[in-house]
Amino acid sequence: MKLDESALPEVLRRMRRAEGQLRGVIRMLEEGRDCADVVTQLAAVSRALDRAGFRLIATGLQQCMTARDGDGAAGIDEERLERLFLSLA
Repeated sequence: MKLDESALPEVLRRMRRAEGQLRGVIRMLEEGRDCADVVTQLAAVSRALDRAGFRLIATGLQQCMTARDGDGAAGIDEERLERLFLSLA
């Protein structure tokens, strides 16, 4: 998938943020930090990844809406789009 150039920096920023948060969670576990603190940070990692995924899907959906099938007609694979959305639900 080739991302819209305006979306790429945002997606990468979110992914890097999640990467840093995940390193923090690992460090917290290694240090024996409080379970509630670890879970809170893990939830933040999950939200960051979800937001990056939703942005990717939104960009992909725009591409799908303008894609052409072999006959030159615009086509959307609705089952594939549904699976993508459900994979992040």
